[in-house]
Amino acid sequence: MPPRTRPRQVDTRWKEPTLLLLISPDSVEEALDCAKAAEYLDIVDVKKPDEGSLGANYPWVIREIREAVPADKPVSATVGDVPYKPGTVAQAALGAAVSGATYIKVGLYGCTTPEQAIDVMRGVVRAVKDYRPDALVVASGYADAHRIGCVNPLALPDIALRSGSDAAMLDTAIKDGTRLFDHVPPDVCAEFVRLAHEAGLLAALAGSVKGGDLGELTRIGTDIVGVRGAVCEGGDRTAGRIQPSLVAAFRAEMDQHAREYAAAAAAS
Repeated sequence: MPPRTRPRQVDTRWKEPTLLLLISPDSVEEALDCAKAAEYLDIVDVKKPDEGSLGANYPWVIREIREAVPADKPVSATVGDVPYKPGTVAQAALGAAVSGATYIKVGLYGCTTPEQAIDVMRGVVRAVKDYRPDALVVASGYADAHRIGCVNPLALPDIALRSGSDAAMLDTAIKDGTRLFDHVPPDVCAEFVRLAHEAGLLAALAGSVKGGDLGELTRIGTDIVGVRGAVCEGGDRTAGRIQPSLVAAFRAEMDQHAREYAAAAAAS
C-alpha cells in the first residue's frame, strides 16, 4: 500500500465530541476484568508495562486477550518502544496483526529524525496492510521526547501522514509520575490534534491521564484517550490491577465532560 501524500477529506464543522476510551490490561486476567466493564470502554490495548511505556507483550497473550474480550471490542497491541530497525519493527508489527490486533501501535523511541520515523512506519504499514487492509496503524511518539532524544511530538502527524499510517499518538516515555500535560501543555496538545485532523488522521493522547484532564482532552477534540493507572487499584499502573468499577467511573466522567461541552457549544 503506497503512503498517503495528501490529507483525507475531513469534516471541519462542529460536532459533538466522540472520545474513545482505550484501556491497557497487561495480562489475560486483567483482560477478563476489562470484559466485565466492556460497556464502558471502546478499545482493549495489549502492552507489557515492565518492558516500557509501549512495551510489547507476547503473541499468545494478544491472542488470548482477543478471545477473552467481546468480539465487538477492537484489540490494540503495542509493538514496543522500538529502535531504528525498520525490518525488525515491520516483522514485529505483522506478528501483532497475525495475533489478532486491529490497532497496531509503534513507539518511535529510537528514531531521532522524522526521516527515520517515516522509514520505520512505512515498513510497518506495508507489513500490516498487506496482511489485513482494515487494520489501523498508529505512529506513536512521546510527550517527553526531549528527555530521550527522539522525534519532536509535533512532527508525529506529518510522520503518520507521509508513512500512510492511520493515527498519530502521544504518550510519555518515562513513567516517573510526570504526565502528558507536564511535558506538552494543553495548547500544544491542541495543535497536535489540529495537525492530525488536518491530515485526516485520528489523534490519540495518553500519559498518566487522570479524570481531571478529561475537560481539556474533550475541548481540544481528542479522538482516543489511553489510560491504565487511572483505572488501576491505587492508581498504580505497575503493581495495581485494573478495576471494572474504576473503568465505569472514568467513562462516566468522560461522558459528563462530553455533555457539558456539547451544551456550551450549543449555547454559543
